[in-house]
Amino acid sequence: MTRPVSRPLILVSNDDGVRAPGLRVLADIAAEFADVVVCAPTEERSGFSHAISLRASLRSEAAPEFGRGWYAVSGTPVDCVYLGALHLCDRLPDLVLSGINPGYNLGADVFYSGTVGAAREGLIRGCPALAVSVDAGAKPELAAPFVRLLIPMLLERGAAGERHLLNLNVPGHGPDGGPVRGPRVARLGQRRYVERVDRREDPMGRSYFWIGGPPSLAGDESELEDTGAVLAGYAALTPLELDITAPEIDEWSRALADHAGTTKTP
Repeated sequence: MTRPVSRPLILVSNDDGVRAPGLRVLADIAAEFADVVVCAPTEERSGFSHAISLRASLRSEAAPEFGRGWYAVSGTPVDCVYLGALHLCDRLPDLVLSGINPGYNLGADVFYSGTVGAAREGLIRGCPALAVSVDAGAKPELAAPFVRLLIPMLLERGAAGERHLLNLNVPGHGPDGGPVRGPRVARLGQRRYVERVDRREDPMGRSYFWIGGPPSLAGDESELEDTGAVLAGYAALTPLELDITAPEIDEWSRALADHAGTTKTP
């Protein structure tokens, strides 16, 4: 006889590693609503996007020093969710949480972020998912009230057959240093970075490089976008989806047909 499922099941992961403070905060919040399995990288894997280990073996070890149901995996954030959802959990999770990342994942960051990548893998596995980030230097606990608001909403919608991927970014403070407002639903904005390639030489005279520069928020972003919302002191909530097909698909179809009709065959 099958034992009835009494509580939802939440899988928690991140890209900062199993020892990251934000992971503990997120797992503790999740435990208020559901049974929890934590599956996180053995070390920091920031910027791994949606990388998956197809040509390398993975090792998973229980990590009871962090809590019951905690596992450390040798691979990427996506590996953790894949292995967690399909093997370490006794059934498909009702929700996947990723974070809490110490630093925003705004705009095009979602294409680089391991935090968002882990949540996106949850959606691919058929689970609702939430990626959570806070401003660099802010305590992960700052995201707690917003996560507590969103978890039951995602669980309820997931039980009704809906599958959503949400990206939450929480600023360090609200306007004039006051409390953070929101959450405000916002589109992806355009986050600016100092573009830099730093060429150096090792003691053997061989070149090596550091790429990328610090992010910046210029101050002229719209509050309808995630970049502007956090700048205005709102927790920005952005619904994401797997289909990144551009809206110009029909335009390109017509343009290709027109071009083919005017091109002479040699």
